[in-house]
Amino acid sequence: MASLGVMPFDLHTHSHVSDGTEPPADVVRAAAGAGLTGLALTDHDTTAGWAEAAHAAVETGLTFIPGMEVSCVSDTGISVHLLSYLHDPLAPGLMEEIGRARTSRLMRAQRMVKRLGEDYPITWEMVLAHATPDATIGRPHIADALVTAGVIRDRSAAFTSILTPRSPYYVGHYAPDPVDAVRLVLEAGGVPVFAHPMASMRGRVIGMELFREMIEAGLAGVEVFHRDNPDEARRTLRLLALEHDLFITGSSDYHGAGKPNRIGENTTPDEVVARLAEQATGTEVIRP
Repeated sequence: MASLGVMPFDLHTHSHVSDGTEPPADVVRAAAGAGLTGLALTDHDTTAGWAEAAHAAVETGLTFIPGMEVSCVSDTGISVHLLSYLHDPLAPGLMEEIGRARTSRLMRAQRMVKRLGEDYPITWEMVLAHATPDATIGRPHIADALVTAGVIRDRSAAFTSILTPRSPYYVGHYAPDPVDAVRLVLEAGGVPVFAHPMASMRGRVIGMELFREMIEAGLAGVEVFHRDNPDEARRTLRLLALEHDLFITGSSDYHGAGKPNRIGENTTPDEVVARLAEQATGTEVIRP
């Protein structure tokens, strides 16, 4: 997979604070073992892993970029993921929306487990066993419980069958509009980057009209180099980035054992990280 520079950063990783399988410190150590210069921890709708990851980064000599992945939904029901880098973790506007989304996600997970429990040997307690106390509970944790129960082979198989949005067990949840999310990240002093924007293998992707609305709202960058963006889509995204002066990132979307994605399989060079840091006013990059 493509690398964007000789001083690589992986700007999209997850720990068990959301739906990864490893503690934040272990994610940092994995990045160090892969020979990276630094990484961003971007757990879903939470910053709870920042302190542990920052401490581990200092210990291992890596640069740490605090981040978060904001789960959004368009008015047509299409899922959009927005990466927020270096925002103020206490910014009221963004945190209010994130809190609302987390509450809705928890209620949605409980409803899905209730539906699944009518046909499969799965309980809410089994799901909780696969999540840390403060984790953002979602479908990945339900998938892990189904794997433990012997219902499905692995997370990937669960997401393409039992847990797909087309499944009778699926339940929707509240998430902010992507244009509003871009504005909230900026208000929090952060830098908004569109995660895997053309990952059609995951489902429907937004059209250019909404994409341009996000850009007009202040979108700063696009995650071009991601395994789920097809080659043709990468070419389109690079042209769009050039047209609108968006910076381009590359990332793994690492989840530990939760996905086959390898940390550092796509990377971002130091000059892009420097540009990102220059734009942020919410918090700072932590360098060794």
